[in-house]
Amino acid sequence: MVKKTKYKSTQGVYLAPWEQNFKKIVTPFEEFIHRQTTSGLLLMGMAVIALLLANGPFSEAYKHIIHTYATVGIGDWKIKMSLHHWINDALMVVFFFVVGLELKREFLVGELANPRNAVLPIGAAIGGMVVPALVYFMINPSGEPATGWGIPMATDIAFAIGALALLASRVPKALITFLVALAIVDDLGAVMVIALFYTDTIALGPLGAAFALFALLIAFNMAGVRKTIPYFIVSVFLWYALLQSGVHATLAGVLGAMSVPAIPKYNPELFSDHVWDLMKRFDESHKPGESILTNDELRAVIRTLENGVHSVQAPLQKLEHAWHIPVAYLVIPIFALANAGIPMEFGALGKTFSHPVFLGVTFGLVLGKFIGITGFSFVLLKMGVAVLPKDTSFGQIAGVSLLAGIGFTMSIFVAQLGFGDNEELLLMAKTGILFASLVAGIAGFVWLYLLGKR
Repeated sequence: MVKKTKYKSTQGVYLAPWEQNFKKIVTPFEEFIHRQTTSGLLLMGMAVIALLLANGPFSEAYKHIIHTYATVGIGDWKIKMSLHHWINDALMVVFFFVVGLELKREFLVGELANPRNAVLPIGAAIGGMVVPALVYFMINPSGEPATGWGIPMATDIAFAIGALALLASRVPKALITFLVALAIVDDLGAVMVIALFYTDTIALGPLGAAFALFALLIAFNMAGVRKTIPYFIVSVFLWYALLQSGVHATLAGVLGAMSVPAIPKYNPELFSDHVWDLMKRFDESHKPGESILTNDELRAVIRTLENGVHSVQAPLQKLEHAWHIPVAYLVIPIFALANAGIPMEFGALGKTFSHPVFLGVTFGLVLGKFIGITGFSFVLLKMGVAVLPKDTSFGQIAGVSLLAGIGFTMSIFVAQLGFGDNEELLLMAKTGILFASLVAGIAGFVWLYLLGKR
């Protein structure tokens, strides 16, 4: 008789046809990169579909649908916004929530937690925000076009990482980590710009309510509340308060994320002891040939083990894992479908390519990002206050600075805030974003491909 080794045999395990692929163990960083890469490809597909809808036989229907009004209300209370605004002001809160979770994790335990390693991506990100804004402002120094200076500051993390991940076999992993850290700092800068410079009027009453609600979220954290439902409920009220205050409501996502606890209830040592005790009880309760449905003791042990698994994970970790897929595969593609539909008049391309807003956005994203990130990185390295990521060259940093010129999601979002009431300027800005993102993506990919080959 062959002795069976417990918990190592595949006998008694049923795997559906695709299930084996999901049993692979990957690190959180690998999971993050995989999802961002897939999101980037999906985002590209939805942008193409939006362009086809806006320039094909369904253009009027497309425009009618995204501008259709939808109302949510109870009794006399109601919120009425167009579908386009529901997507940009409500659905995108979930995107900003995940951005906030990424920011918090990165500063606590990620690349930005180590000051020595954080100097280069933080400095590069600052350069990649300041220089593009200056380039845009040089071309559009006054009037309404000048309000678009924040558009070329942003980097689309999904597109940029997706492009770099396609070169994963030709670039060091540390270069991908550098781009992730840079893009996350870039997102933080974009959030601050939106909060400080793209708010028209402030209603003090709702703003005071928003501060009180945020204080309540922090109190939940300090009191050790680890259930996510209370945070969700208060964050919904926080979103509504910010919506009424004049501050852009999507900031509720970032504030809500910052309040989520990052410390688990159990440390790994306690969890390990807990699991060993439970597995001993599991073995003692198990009766060969008997279904778990009829074994109450066995079910109780499994439920206790499940509670322990949740308690050894920080709420921030669980929420980031849970919401990455909906954001990457649903929220961002819907945003692209609603915002990337740009009507193209090929007969007027000459006028478009010479428009100051188009030029400001294009040169800001392509040239400004390249000069800002590469230049600031060079200065920091020469001063000796920063170090290159492991196994990377300065030429690869320059290649990444080109990829950082892909500014799709956040750039379009800022363009909506800056030129929402001016269709012509908004059209020029969006066209510039798409054109610059295409140029930056191709240039960065070719640059890094050639460096990798050499």
